[in-house]
Amino acid sequence: MTGQKQKMLAGELYVADDPELAADNRRISEWMGRYNATSTLSQPERQALLAEAFARVGEGCNIRPPFFCDYGYNISLGRGVFLNFNCCILDVVQVTIGDMTQIGPGVQILTADHPRDAGQRRQMLEFGRPVTIGANVWIGGGAMILPGVTIGDDAIIGAGSVVTRDMPAGGIAVGNPARLRLPA
Repeated sequence: MTGQKQKMLAGELYVADDPELAADNRRISEWMGRYNATSTLSQPERQALLAEAFARVGEGCNIRPPFFCDYGYNISLGRGVFLNFNCCILDVVQVTIGDMTQIGPGVQILTADHPRDAGQRRQMLEFGRPVTIGANVWIGGGAMILPGVTIGDDAIIGAGSVVTRDMPAGGIAVGNPARLRLPA
């Protein structure tokens, strides 16, 4: 029988109230407590902490605390990635952020999703859909990236935008829901 963590990582329906997932969440909560107390540490010192928790951390990454995530081990950062204050990544499945991408304050990257069927929701089932953000992307403050979205290289997402579908490389998207303002 496949455990709830394996189902989660595979993007299948799972129940988050599982001992193994609870232990993983406690581990990352303790890590966030340490990380979010690092405002006086240098970028290289904070990067070493990121490497403790994330799947991959490229050279020169900088996440300004406070920062929040579900598990950490599903997050991969390319070289030179920057996340400003108060970002949140719900990483029940893979989140990949490409080289030199800059993310404004208060941005939310969400992979966690819930069934549309009310009966399945009553069973506390959920699932995840991966998020991929390309290289050299700029995401303005307060934007939300919803489950399953891919954002192409060199794209710009306007502040406060809610990205509900894929955005092409070089595109500029704004609004709620985010719409392509300039074609790629």
